[in-house]
Amino acid sequence: MLDELSVGNLGLIPRAHLEPGPGLVVITGETGTGKTLLLGALRLLRGEQARKDQIGPNGDETTVEARFVEDGEERIIGRRVDRRRSRASIDGSMATAGNLAEALSGVLDVVGQHDRTLLSEPRAVRRLLDGAMPEVGRDALANYGTAWEALVETEQQAAALGGDHRALERELDMVRFQRDEIAAAGFAEGEDREIAERASRLRNSEELRERLAAVETAAGESGASADLESADRELRAASRTAPSLEPLADLSGQLNELLSEFNAEIARVNADLDHDPQDLDRVEQRLALLGDLKRKYGDDLDAVLAFGAEAAERAAELEARLDRPGVIARLHVTARADVDEAARTLRQHRRETGERISSNAIEHLRDLGFSDPYVGFRITEREPGPEGADQVVLEFASDRGLVPGPVSKIASGGELSRLILALRLASGTADVSIIAFDEIDAGTGGATALAMGAKLKHLATERQVFCVTHLPQVAAFAESHFVVRREGNTATVSELEGDERLEELSRMLAGLPDSERGREHAAELLTIASAS
Repeated sequence: MLDELSVGNLGLIPRAHLEPGPGLVVITGETGTGKTLLLGALRLLRGEQARKDQIGPNGDETTVEARFVEDGEERIIGRRVDRRRSRASIDGSMATAGNLAEALSGVLDVVGQHDRTLLSEPRAVRRLLDGAMPEVGRDALANYGTAWEALVETEQQAAALGGDHRALERELDMVRFQRDEIAAAGFAEGEDREIAERASRLRNSEELRERLAAVETAAGESGASADLESADRELRAASRTAPSLEPLADLSGQLNELLSEFNAEIARVNADLDHDPQDLDRVEQRLALLGDLKRKYGDDLDAVLAFGAEAAERAAELEARLDRPGVIARLHVTARADVDEAARTLRQHRRETGERISSNAIEHLRDLGFSDPYVGFRITEREPGPEGADQVVLEFASDRGLVPGPVSKIASGGELSRLILALRLASGTADVSIIAFDEIDAGTGGATALAMGAKLKHLATERQVFCVTHLPQVAAFAESHFVVRREGNTATVSELEGDERLEELSRMLAGLPDSERGREHAAELLTIASAS
């Protein structure tokens, strides 16, 4: 609900503050007073393009601010317009006109005599149908939405596979080669250090052999080993006559054992140096292979092995992806079939709902002055989308003797406003909580005007309805009545109650606010309206 509306320097209105309240709110006044400016303020709040003629003479800019209350939550929306630019705000924060349109989408509609968009846009007409469907129809809409999301997901999966299948094949061939080349080399972690040391030993084996032979001679039977054995014998003989020498004899024995172990190890190392001449060639080839891999894949063996692991992982991923198209294609066929089936079911419910709304709307239009009108929803198949696979067009003819056509091409301004009112009533729902009509009563009067007032009041039982009107028969049904009065280049807006309202209705009836007969007729209208 629109709880408060404040405007400043809006055309002829220097300043006005309205608290309209719920139900039917009418705005009346003499021609030229600027009644429609207030609906223009609502259009500004909806993010529509500002016009320079909306900026009044009492400043350099026009300001509009409103408090909306929806489901217990308040939202403050504002717009400031000068001759160069427009600024918007939502709850005190800067916003764009697009943000305003989004914020009030599904909340506020403004319908003027020349505004055909509400029923000429397929999306709006489809939304009207869907909002009026019974529970089984809403379930069909929900089922379609689920099927559509599944279809979109399979299409996204297909897109993720990549558009160039051959490029994926080429990449797979490359990473397979890299994986296999590194794996075929058979290197283990740390092996680079081992083969480097072995290569160094093999390259210097002759020098090592000579040096080890010298060590073996010096420490062997003809060298230190023989001397230690001789020393050990002498010490042991001496310890038999001088027991105090026994510790030295034991130490000498230990030295002999250590030297024996040392000579054995020297002999083993020296024996290892005896190798096949091809051993060095094999180690050199191994080092060359490692160098080639490092040149391609990393600075050391660890980096090469890591690259090989990544190549293997990427190859597995590509193999899976290249196997997926068949699976995705089958899933896509199933998902599309589900969407088509859900679309057919939804289409049937929309057609049934369209027939019901059309029948009821025709009865309301007869009450609103049409003798034998036609209203119908033409629902045809189209490519599926998020909201279904239906193209919905609302067709209308003011008389069945005429050829029906799309509302956007057939209905006049006055017909359009009454058609919207009839459809709102016929659908039994509202896809917006606030709707504003600009002179919906154009071209009507008498009993038709009374019927229109009653219908507007009925429409306003579930939502807030604004109506700029010239007809007292419509104004009498309002729960809140505002009048715009003009003096020179200044207009004021005030709410009417009691005698003031009688005077305004009398002016609208007879052009004479002080006419006693006019006041009697006005009172009679209010009695009729309150009894309906």
